[in-house]
Amino acid sequence: MLGDISRADRIYIACGYTDMRKAIDGLATIIRENFHMNPMENNLFLFCGKRRDRLKALYWEGDGFILLYKRLEDGYVKTFIM
Repeated sequence: MLGDISRADRIYIACGYTDMRKAIDGLATIIRENFHMNPMENNLFLFCGKRRDRLKALYWEGDGFILLYKRLEDGYVKTFIM
């Protein structure tokens, strides 16, 4: 199913900020080179922009990547509660 990120085995949150101009290839390169991980595994990777009001998620769906983008209208990401 297109964009069913609930099937991810793990969720990884990149600390710090990421250049939100990066698309699929740029984010996959960060995962490979900075985190020494395979972006084509069944994991969801989350990235936050410098202003903390934009998030990108990258997920490999088996036959291609899903790139999700979220802009928060009421401010920025304050905390993650899990």
